[in-house]
Amino acid sequence: MALVPRDFFLERYGLEASAIARVLEAAVAQRADHADCFAEFRVVQTASLEDGVVKKTTRTVRQGVGVRVVVGTRAGYAYSDDVSIPDLESAARTAGYIGTRGGTEVPVAVTPARRGPHDLYAVDPAPIDTPLAIQVDLLERIDRVARAVDPAITRVQAGLAIEQRLVLVATPDGGVVGDVRPLLHLGVTCIAERGGVRQQGSAGGGGRIPFADLAARAEGFARDAARQAVVNLDARPAPAGSMTVVLGPGWPGILLHEAVGHGLEGDFNRKGTSTFANRLGTSVASELCTVVDDGTLPQRRGSLNVDDEGTPTGRTVLIERGILRGYLQDRLNAGLMRMPLTGNGRRESYAHMPMPRMTNTFMLAGEDDPADIVRSVPRGLYAVSFGGGSVDITSGKFVFSASEAYLIEDGRIGAPVRGATLIGNGPDVLTRIGRVGHDLALDLGIGTCGKDGQSVPVGVGLPTIRIDGITVGGTQA
Repeated sequence: MALVPRDFFLERYGLEASAIARVLEAAVAQRADHADCFAEFRVVQTASLEDGVVKKTTRTVRQGVGVRVVVGTRAGYAYSDDVSIPDLESAARTAGYIGTRGGTEVPVAVTPARRGPHDLYAVDPAPIDTPLAIQVDLLERIDRVARAVDPAITRVQAGLAIEQRLVLVATPDGGVVGDVRPLLHLGVTCIAERGGVRQQGSAGGGGRIPFADLAARAEGFARDAARQAVVNLDARPAPAGSMTVVLGPGWPGILLHEAVGHGLEGDFNRKGTSTFANRLGTSVASELCTVVDDGTLPQRRGSLNVDDEGTPTGRTVLIERGILRGYLQDRLNAGLMRMPLTGNGRRESYAHMPMPRMTNTFMLAGEDDPADIVRSVPRGLYAVSFGGGSVDITSGKFVFSASEAYLIEDGRIGAPVRGATLIGNGPDVLTRIGRVGHDLALDLGIGTCGKDGQSVPVGVGLPTIRIDGITVGGTQA
């Protein structure tokens, strides 16, 4: 039977509509501009394998509630892991102290909980109810499959995480919105050794999907991680210098997420710290580029029925044929910038305030054949997958390391290389995109985005693209 957040929080904590109303009455007692209450109950089950043995399993439960009060540009926030009515009211008063504006109490009427307009991940049975024995069997199968790929595979690590998150958001406009959010993630890392050389490969995926769907993809992840490790054994040192780079479809969209996406979040633009601030309606990219953020894609890792402020998610066009069209907004920044809500107010947990964050961010497909894009490059780099990276929001400068990359020689994909890093400036890179393939793909469900100490699940995507003249850091000049 499907869980209903309203009933769950009512039965477990006694959070009736009238009780939530009293909390919000206390929160806006000093005539705040906005207040909201966020309740959460989360269960996370993990299992990890190493050296052919499942050595660790965990099951954790977190619960709590936070109350936010917004006055002008200031926001007060208080939270508690005790979801009792007295603690809720105390949190509301504490949050209100930060933004005192004076005045008499303002009664707030709260209606019964309602559902958002989406139903993007109705999963039955709930993945969190998967028996531990089935989880262990899956990890052991991954180990066997990965080792069978090549004798050079000497070590396999695999980790499985299953989450069930129930949230309830109450706002002063009379809204109480609930959501049940399943989430699965499977990661595989393989180590390959030959002739004293050791390299690794990684793969994985997940989403807001049934456990059976993840299990069906697991052997593919194992083979891909092992294959990447073996490929990197034979890789030569990456060249260095300015060159043409072709990014493959899917996960390489993480470069778009970091180098461009964060700079389009509302808070950075309201404060004027983003390189995209005050540039709406101007050209910021090649006319081949259209970039969107879409939180409504069914079962995707970054998707949500409603954001963590109770706003329904949507599809936001950020860049349209090279022209900057919009920013990602939460309630605070949308109000201050006099812009519409986009459903991008997100938070890591009840212990955190919401802020504008991406959901699933990707570039739309173009018209070019991916093979033709590669053939158009006399000499360059073809990057298939990326590992770590960093970006400076103010300047847009980024550095990314490629975990799987190949030389392009005479229009053909050639030898694998290792140690390649891409160095550039986000807005500048967008203007250097010369060709865009018709093969848009989203990542397999592994993205986690960090911002101001908070982490949330996200999705990225990209078709094959050609970037003309980007700096590649390597070991050969």
